[in-house]
Amino acid sequence: MHSLAERGVPQEERPKINISGLSDWDAARIFLEVVRCGSFRSASERLSLSINAVRRRIDDFERQTGTTLFTRDVHGTHLTDEGALVVSAVERMEAAAFDVLRTSDSTANALSGEVRVAVTEGLGTFWLAPRLVEFQQAYPKILVDLHCAMRSADVSRHEADVAIHLSRPSALDVKLVRLGRMHLMFWASEKYLEKHGTPRSALELIKHRLVLQFADQLAAKETFESFFPGVPERDLLVMKTNVSSANYWAVANGAGIGVFPSYAIALGGKLIPLEVELNRPLDIWLSYHPGSGRIPRVRHMIDWLIEAFNPARFPWFKEEFVHPHEFKDEYMGEPLTQLFGGFSTEEQR
Repeated sequence: MHSLAERGVPQEERPKINISGLSDWDAARIFLEVVRCGSFRSASERLSLSINAVRRRIDDFERQTGTTLFTRDVHGTHLTDEGALVVSAVERMEAAAFDVLRTSDSTANALSGEVRVAVTEGLGTFWLAPRLVEFQQAYPKILVDLHCAMRSADVSRHEADVAIHLSRPSALDVKLVRLGRMHLMFWASEKYLEKHGTPRSALELIKHRLVLQFADQLAAKETFESFFPGVPERDLLVMKTNVSSANYWAVANGAGIGVFPSYAIALGGKLIPLEVELNRPLDIWLSYHPGSGRIPRVRHMIDWLIEAFNPARFPWFKEEFVHPHEFKDEYMGEPLTQLFGGFSTEEQR
């Protein structure tokens, strides 16, 4: 839809919107979420509200602004011209509110308070959580709120102070750091391979059972379709999950063949890497708002996270693929199962 300015409507003929009397920021926030998600249903899921609650708040917001913000038909929700004007005004309010929050944070005790870190579920569970004790020991007065989810957090909207992603964020007003690269492989348990044999090629994989994680940032459906063109999911998949921990332990207990990062060898289960090339690397990105980066406790967390993914120390995050069997030659630190918080398998071998 073209804006009123783009259509050449004179300023004096454009609708007057009552923003000055706006008193309900929560309703404005819900309005922005509906605009960004494209539908009431998607916004309700993201906000953890019922769809009827979202509609009521939008009705309230329309009464406050004195105009109709959306039209609704069988094809979905559409922003009106008046609604587009309100979006611009409310986004300025949102940015100002976030600036106030960041300024307030920066004047607080520099090395105390809360730091909110958003990270994908697998990296948060298996990599960061076991190692955060290092940060806590160095900065005992800082509370770390570690939010593990596959939905990418937007630091420009104050959803987190620092976020880690598996795809490059598109926001223009944030600072980005490329931390490293995660290399995905096919894996199976000893139990499964003893019963079903070991596939040596993509063609042989079609005869096996697969367990896959389907979640935001992973593009699992696209990966499946590109690797198995023309093969229906139901012919290969025996289980789908939305979290990596459930996915990992299902495969470790013999449910089928799964896809995990190269460091899966250190997570405690008896998994065997398969020599079937997947060629599916994922870049790991860190994002933060420039204002947040000036807050000392957030800056310390950013620096710690950059070091926590240092490819020079941890070969599984290198640009080039390093096979798990080569980790012992490349990595000189503490035992891998201790590093990842997995259960030691040394006694089982």
